[in-house]
Amino acid sequence: MAELLLPRYLDEIARLDLAAINTSAQIPPEFLLAREGRYSVHYIPFEHVNTRARLVIVGIAPGFVQWKNAMREAQRQLAAGASTDDLLRAARLTGAFSGAIRPNFVALLDAIGVQRWLGIESCATLFDVDADLVHIGAILRHPVFDGEKNYSGSPGMAKVAFLREQVLRYFAEEAAALPDALYIPMGASVAEGLAWLAGEGVIRRERILHGLPHPSGANAERVAYFLGRKERAALSGKTNADQLDGARARLLEQMAGLLSKAGG
Repeated sequence: MAELLLPRYLDEIARLDLAAINTSAQIPPEFLLAREGRYSVHYIPFEHVNTRARLVIVGIAPGFVQWKNAMREAQRQLAAGASTDDLLRAARLTGAFSGAIRPNFVALLDAIGVQRWLGIESCATLFDVDADLVHIGAILRHPVFDGEKNYSGSPGMAKVAFLREQVLRYFAEEAAALPDALYIPMGASVAEGLAWLAGEGVIRRERILHGLPHPSGANAERVAYFLGRKERAALSGKTNADQLDGARARLLEQMAGLLSKAGG
């Protein structure tokens, strides 16, 4: 594993006046990791990797709000005298899959049989008693800003040399520590990035679960149809039933193959 960056930022984190930082442009320059053209990358204490995990949930990148929340948690941990490991673990888990997104996500994973592959009753326990089975990651570990806005995934990271380098520098290292885990991309841009990493030999293609609808509340209809909670005839024109049917069939087949290999 690469050298931890946290020690060089501890004093700066302790001194942060988070109440005075309300936009990405106000993040102190000491936290700037890299800049090229319209993109800038800023340090966040997300260096903890749960190497016991069998499931990796991959978001796109922490945004500005997550940066502030993680720094606030890091300050709390410093004030409490926490170890480096405990600080990094707590900072990375702040706000992970909270709110309405969590039950949708659990239902989607259970629907394709991830819980059986993990040997648990339901993926709901991944957020409490079975938290050691999951790693919450981001294909871009540190916040990336496009100007002053959070990087949204467009243009795709595989198309931008600067972003590819960020993926290879940080996320590829996490993937190397978790070669036997399943990877769940949260959104199309992450799926594209993971497919590119598979092409680079960083992740095995059969370990990436492509096609789950994003579990956000804004995606409620697609989630409901995928889970069989809404009939095709009741769908709006925005939802492509054939695409979802195809994704569900491929995922069920993929999970069946993985379970068969695992003897499950």
